[in-house]
Amino acid sequence: MTDHKRIILILAAIFSCAGVLNAQTKNYTIAEATNGMATTLAPASLKQGSWQPATHSFYFTANEKWVMMSATTLKTDTLLGTAELNRLLQPGDSLKSFPAISWINQSEAWFRAGSKLHFIRIRDKEVSLAGSVAIPGGAEHVTVNTVGSRIAWAIGNNLQLSGRQGDIHPVSSDTDKNILNGSSVHRDEFGISGGIFFSPKGNLLAYYRMDQTMVSDYPVINWNEVPAKVNIIKYPMAGGVSHHVTVNVYHPETQQTVTLNTGEPADHYLTCVSWSPDEKYIFIAVLNREQNHLWLNQYDVHTGEKIKTLFEEKHEKYVEPQHELSFLPGTDDQFIWWSQRDGFMHLYLYSTSGKLIRQLTKGDWVVNELAGFNTQKKEVIITASKETPLEKHSYAVNWTNGKIRRIDTEPGIHQLLVSEDGKYLYDVFNAPGIPRRSVLRSVDGRHTHTLLNAENTLSAYNRPEVRSLVLRAEDGTPLYGRLVLPTGFDSTKKYPVIVYLYNGPHAQLIRNQFPESGNLWYEYMAQRGYIVFSMDGRGSANRGLAFEQAIHRRAGVVEMNDQMKGVEYLRSLPYADASRMGIHGWSYGGFMTTGMMLQHPGVFKAAVAGGPVMDWKMYEVMYTERYMGTPQNNPEGFENANLLSKVKNLKGKLLLIHGTDDDVVVWQHSLSFLKKCVDEGVQVDYFVYPGHQHNVRGKDRVHLMEKITEYFDAQLK
Repeated sequence: MTDHKRIILILAAIFSCAGVLNAQTKNYTIAEATNGMATTLAPASLKQGSWQPATHSFYFTANEKWVMMSATTLKTDTLLGTAELNRLLQPGDSLKSFPAISWINQSEAWFRAGSKLHFIRIRDKEVSLAGSVAIPGGAEHVTVNTVGSRIAWAIGNNLQLSGRQGDIHPVSSDTDKNILNGSSVHRDEFGISGGIFFSPKGNLLAYYRMDQTMVSDYPVINWNEVPAKVNIIKYPMAGGVSHHVTVNVYHPETQQTVTLNTGEPADHYLTCVSWSPDEKYIFIAVLNREQNHLWLNQYDVHTGEKIKTLFEEKHEKYVEPQHELSFLPGTDDQFIWWSQRDGFMHLYLYSTSGKLIRQLTKGDWVVNELAGFNTQKKEVIITASKETPLEKHSYAVNWTNGKIRRIDTEPGIHQLLVSEDGKYLYDVFNAPGIPRRSVLRSVDGRHTHTLLNAENTLSAYNRPEVRSLVLRAEDGTPLYGRLVLPTGFDSTKKYPVIVYLYNGPHAQLIRNQFPESGNLWYEYMAQRGYIVFSMDGRGSANRGLAFEQAIHRRAGVVEMNDQMKGVEYLRSLPYADASRMGIHGWSYGGFMTTGMMLQHPGVFKAAVAGGPVMDWKMYEVMYTERYMGTPQNNPEGFENANLLSKVKNLKGKLLLIHGTDDDVVVWQHSLSFLKKCVDEGVQVDYFVYPGHQHNVRGKDRVHLMEKITEYFDAQLK
């Protein structure tokens, strides 16, 4: 027996099901349909996959053990488990389960347990404790420098820096709680996910400083306490006053802070914060408030002054930077820039002089991730939708000539972890009929080793037929959709229909994936005798700039026209009962659901809208102004999209649902709609989830989906 086959048998044993699946088909419970794919019905997986730096050793956890596998020999070793790790720790620091371990370098890693960070040393397959650092209570955004020996975190509204010995130094000292240091800014738009940026060698620390003092207060009320308490947040609404952001650089050796001179106006957006490899400069994409003009600027980290603008990007609608610079390995003067300037998200190779060297990727498809570099072959490893927007595959792109080759060979949605030298990758993918497959493969395509081929956890269930669709928009644009048919489908019968939609930017529902339906709740409803239909209309993600920008300054027009093409298709089906159609969506989908009921009255008999935007004037500055402009410069667009003024049009039954603590689409949206209904004498149904924010998660989500199901049963059955 080969080593590879032994490994497959070992992993199969590790991840085998505890019991034998019932051969008899059965229906989902509402709990399984809601959370099953994340819990009891989740396909088996290798947990916490990571590549050891500067090696071809791949690490993962299985049965509470940390396992190392050589990508070259396929030999495995178990380094330690939870019990062994606990023996390294003090009794008060003991772990109940194996922690997430992050690499610092080839021989060091760290993990967090409770209020401490623990550092471990790995040498000759032996693991020892290399120190611990206590994290103050209330610390957030804890960031470990993966090169040096420093840790940073935000506490309150300020930033602190610590060494491995626990010596804490204040980085900022703002007394006003509405000035935040080290936090994410611009409400996480423009690809922003954090506010702490260690320099490449760990010697310096850059961070966002956000001044919100000028932004209007907004109350979010905690109803779970008696008396209820008010939490005041800052929520900049479209066309109103926005916060001011700067980037600071802290020099630990001198304990001095330099503010980069990013200029005026102060309410512009700063994103794509990137260090030069030599730590001398920081590059920032500066975007104007109108979001149609971008400057990529270079700043001196010692003086804070702007060195130069490398280039500018403009668009009549909007420019949306989302990615930091990626310098080619071993260079200080060549980097990759992401841009949609030719209509699709592609990669461009630039010099730090601002000269475009070449466009690396090109075509009517979208680059999704930059996963790594193969220095030896001068290749960038990416994922992209090159074959079809319904799938995501791995590719190697030569940065000297732009030649591209596909790495994987299987269909579906691929997620990658690439070794430091780019010679090997760990590929986890799923596709119709493939719940999850975990593969180690060489980037040159010579070696592919399946580590885990997960069993189908849904095989015992009474699953519906799923049909893929391609419809056409008014202008002929292809629109991808999906039809989930009732179990025991009989084409001579008529069935009620539920349309589930989102149809907003940065989201895609229709993909070639597992489960094929896209969501077990759809299958649950099919088991209850419903047809479920979904479609990604214009405005959705992964189809290029023109497809997404079709909604610009007129939200709720083009998308609803496209969804009506779906309605036309459903009406053409002899087995779809057009008199018993329902519609459901959340967030942007909640806006679409309510809008379909008001702007196309009579089409749907019942609807459930969750967390809906009712009036874009009450939504946040960054997102709204990108797609709609401001109420001042686009009054007609805002009024057309204002659902509060269309309450009288309602026909059929509408259930609105909102979380009381929603700080994304604030509760005022649906409350304002209720007030209009009362004023206009229009009846509407309503339900709130106390303590929940924009999404209802955890066990309460089962209650939510049961509520939605019962509503459709009452109205459509």
